[in-house]
Amino acid sequence: MTYVLRPYQQEAVDRTVAHFRKTSDPALIVLPTGAGKSLVIAELARIARKKILVLAHVKELVEQNAEKYKSFGLQASIFAAGLKQKSLVQQVTFASIQSLSRNLEQLNEHYSLVIIDECHRVSGERDSQYQKVIVALKVHNPQLKVLGLTATPYRMGMGWVYYRHYHGFVRGDRASPFRECIFELPLRYMIKHHYLTAPKEVDAAISHYDFSSLQSDSFGRYTADDMNQLLEKHSRATKAIMQQVIQYSEQRQGIMIFAATVLHAKEVYGYLPEQQTALITGDTPNAERDRIIIAFKQRQLKYLVNVSVLTTGFDAPHVDFIAILRPTESVSLYQQIVGRGLRLSEGKTECLVIDYAGNGFDLFYPEVGSKKGDGDNVPVQVLCPGCGFANIFWGKTDTQGKVVEHFGRRCQGLLEGNDGSKEQCDYRFRFKECEACGAQNDIAARQCQSCHEVMADPDDKLRAALNLKDALVLRCSGLSVVSLANNEHIIKVIYYDEDGASCDEIYDFSKSGARYVFNKQFAQRTANGQTPTEYRSARQVIAGQMQLVAPDFVIARKSKKYGWKVADKLFDYQGNFRKANQLSC
Repeated sequence: MTYVLRPYQQEAVDRTVAHFRKTSDPALIVLPTGAGKSLVIAELARIARKKILVLAHVKELVEQNAEKYKSFGLQASIFAAGLKQKSLVQQVTFASIQSLSRNLEQLNEHYSLVIIDECHRVSGERDSQYQKVIVALKVHNPQLKVLGLTATPYRMGMGWVYYRHYHGFVRGDRASPFRECIFELPLRYMIKHHYLTAPKEVDAAISHYDFSSLQSDSFGRYTADDMNQLLEKHSRATKAIMQQVIQYSEQRQGIMIFAATVLHAKEVYGYLPEQQTALITGDTPNAERDRIIIAFKQRQLKYLVNVSVLTTGFDAPHVDFIAILRPTESVSLYQQIVGRGLRLSEGKTECLVIDYAGNGFDLFYPEVGSKKGDGDNVPVQVLCPGCGFANIFWGKTDTQGKVVEHFGRRCQGLLEGNDGSKEQCDYRFRFKECEACGAQNDIAARQCQSCHEVMADPDDKLRAALNLKDALVLRCSGLSVVSLANNEHIIKVIYYDEDGASCDEIYDFSKSGARYVFNKQFAQRTANGQTPTEYRSARQVIAGQMQLVAPDFVIARKSKKYGWKVADKLFDYQGNFRKANQLSC
């Protein structure tokens, strides 16, 4: 059997060869689910001249990639305990990362290339399974090439898994597992050119779950206990949802249902036709799981209910209905779930997608690389005042679609130096200022990047102020600016907390020192990312006060002569204390 690569698959291969001829920096390719990553892997393995490893995190992917490669008459080893094979004999080995990381002593040869499928699972931790394997291989080949492939190159809690993009912008940081994205194919391209089935997203009109009251961790995950407690109160909703699923399934071939918890999955399973339905959870024995998957792929089963186990490495092209009954703040996971239904199949014209959990993701929007936050946040474009790069951040828009606020920290644009090197633009929309030298640092920085002084912990400042009898800590929810009636050069900035309490401070714009201090604190911080304004007069500040960003906390000290006097302001706060209008944890 021979194969012919699609044009974009061949381009991905060519880009990989060109990249590794120039450098050994880890690289990444982004291909949507169903784009044929296994063919790209097969071609790269075929043209390799020395031994290579192809790693995956589940046995289904190991087997799928190996079978695709072998189907072309090529020889390969498999190293995966779940497949009952542990061989490294052939030039190409398809391996489970779990099995290989437990047998590092067998990696005692020269390998030229490691390919990691679903590489968004690679963390930056030095003691992770992937890093252990890479370190062991570099003992025998310091110039080892590492290539990752994924449809979703980001992780909740970490963001983008690569540093820079070949189109000329920064995504992650220098510590990201992959140095550069060398090729990316948009989902829209795949659908437009009929390589994938179009998703038909339908609102859950009858009933849906409201998970908005639940608190997630930094990875966008919810606890099973919290979800079970909420779902217990929505048994009627579950019944109504499943009645609608059955109704919409009459003309559908394969239905995948993604439940929130095991208890929830069992409840969902109980509302479906028993002879046509199966349930898979993390506790399902491997043999039983394999039997169910085979039966579903052979269309002996119509409904397949699962809990967090069939989001990657599962290929059943006839699936044409995806019902999402679980919450997630990870658009990566959301895209993986929907991707299960986008593969082409005979007689299939679309894939129905209904999100009963109200996750609210636009399938075609790029992930921003950070936690979404409020439910009404959307990806917004923000031009960098420094280099002009069009950043994509989470933010808020008004009814006309104009950006009114965004939560970006630093410009993601890449600037090319005279020597051809590329560095990230140093413009920061949100920053922590070093009290020692005045340099702007990332809001999470603990040491100044310029003078290397240890930076004051904002939580320490708040704790100290709260322990003082003559100190006031204001959870600032907004500010206003007024002029003093007797002097057009003097303004009063009033800070308000969520309960209506306030304190204020005076700036005399006839004095250069007051102008300098005000601009240093407020000029660059504009809510919608517009070009910073240098405020030269009190009248200019009053006219443009809607653009001023209020600090998160204001610390005032008691003065016998002036009452409460502002001593410190904390902007862009990231810490353990609750900010104004936030729910208590």
